[in-house]
Amino acid sequence: MGRSFFFITVSTLLIACGDTDSTPQNNSNAVESAQQANNRCSEADLVLFNTQVYTSNDAQWTAEAVAVLDQQIIYVGDNAGAEQYRCGAATTIDLEGNTVYAGFTDSHQHLEGVGRRTKTLSLFGIPTLQETVAAIEEFAANVPTGEWIQGRGWIEREWTDEQRFLNKYDVDRFTADKPLFMPRADGVSALVNSRALELAGITRDTPDPEGGRFDRDLDGSPNGYVLANAMNVFRELIPPDTDAYLKDNLLRGLRANAAMGWTQTQDAGMSYRLVDLMQEIHREGNMAHRVYAAIPVDEAWTMLDERGRETTDDYFFDVRGIKVFIDGTLGSRGAALIDNYSDADHNGFMNRTTKEELMPILYEALRKGVQIETHVIGDRAVRSLLDWYEEAYSFVPRSEWASTDLRWRMEHAQIIPPSDQQRFVNMGVLPSMQPSHGIGDLNFAPDRLGPDRLGYAYPWQQLIDRGLMILAGSDAPVEVGDPRIEFYAAVARKRLDGTSGPGWHPELAVSRESALKMLTLWPAHGAFQESLRGSIEVGKLADFTVFDRDLMAVEEQEILNAEVVMTVVGGKITYQRN
Repeated sequence: MGRSFFFITVSTLLIACGDTDSTPQNNSNAVESAQQANNRCSEADLVLFNTQVYTSNDAQWTAEAVAVLDQQIIYVGDNAGAEQYRCGAATTIDLEGNTVYAGFTDSHQHLEGVGRRTKTLSLFGIPTLQETVAAIEEFAANVPTGEWIQGRGWIEREWTDEQRFLNKYDVDRFTADKPLFMPRADGVSALVNSRALELAGITRDTPDPEGGRFDRDLDGSPNGYVLANAMNVFRELIPPDTDAYLKDNLLRGLRANAAMGWTQTQDAGMSYRLVDLMQEIHREGNMAHRVYAAIPVDEAWTMLDERGRETTDDYFFDVRGIKVFIDGTLGSRGAALIDNYSDADHNGFMNRTTKEELMPILYEALRKGVQIETHVIGDRAVRSLLDWYEEAYSFVPRSEWASTDLRWRMEHAQIIPPSDQQRFVNMGVLPSMQPSHGIGDLNFAPDRLGPDRLGYAYPWQQLIDRGLMILAGSDAPVEVGDPRIEFYAAVARKRLDGTSGPGWHPELAVSRESALKMLTLWPAHGAFQESLRGSIEVGKLADFTVFDRDLMAVEEQEILNAEVVMTVVGGKITYQRN
């Protein structure tokens, strides 16, 4: 499909200037005509017209044009009706051949990590273990002696030679004098080398921490693959980042996200140090998209006792929740399952946050009106958290709740038995899920889970059938962070090359209408913002994502080839394709 071109004009009223034949009467008529035209002109800042608009609003699903004034939508309708706004000082954009959507939202992302990814070694997309190790070796050669070798993104499930976890034996020969720490793509496990183990004092006699594990050789020696809370001891050894470095990462992440078409990201675990830097960025006018953030659980009491909710008047930055971490990931066999893994003699682990730590936080969150977002992947973790949420609901009298509209969330929630799916409905819990995780994990999920559990793994359509709103996101930088991939994964439930495999359950894919809501209206609900944004309606904030093709109509594979034409946030263009 060829590129479409659009044209921008600033409307002006042209008053004829008299030539040698002009008369006072002619000039008078020209002025009168201009005044009449001005009287018919309705004020607007921005008009997008001559296009296909998908609003995510069931009452008016499509339109041809939209108009914006003072950050808000003032018109949604046909081209003829938009004529009254295409005048005066309005910026008018003819988007023929392109398609406008309600602004896309990534419901689960890590903004600073997206920006950091542009600076460190990225191992995403490397097709073999051998090439991955070669990339690490090449990068490590330029790291000064004694400094940490850092990167991220390796993922064994996509390698075509060996599909195993990296260990210290892969990297020790070229990193003897430099410690190494490289998280797997999921961010919940990592590769470390012998030098890092030495600096951390980890030996065969070191016990596994609560909520984590050191993978070991047969003699009990750690082999350099570490999971969940076992990563913390290495993180503590890495020299701290400066504020300037972190702020630059945030700015890079904002720009990268806007170029992808995101108009809001919902940050699942933004420290108060980053929150303060985000406030600086906002004051400086450098927000390329909106951010809705949850504070990590280790800072929960700072939110509950001291800072509370923080939001800007323009809704560009809103801090309202607490992010909790419970189990690991399916790929690393760290997700907490009710029964053992089909390919291992254990059922994963929990307690990255213990129940004893969490329950007082849940009680106070009810009293203070704070949203809870909890990382759960395995069915044991999902069921346990439903139990704990329910226990908190019962423990705190309703008269003490700040609100009965809780909208507590479960992040990832990949394996949900039918009985627990209904509990989501009964308890008003929102599933926040990443379609790209599904099409990635389904490469190995049959081995991890077996056929029975696959029937309720990544059960998107089952949840929608029960009336639940799925908040879709990417978990970037764990995944690429591309709305095209998330949309495609939700509707196709296939690999990016269009193939799938046994046990992928194509019936659990969703319609394109549902996928669009998963990335627009439903995330707004998940952030208590559905009256402000999430659909293109008069009175709502003017957040739009513009692609060069119709994602609702093109062939599945063409979804991945769409290009972002423009990102509009609050009526301002924050990204525009050259």
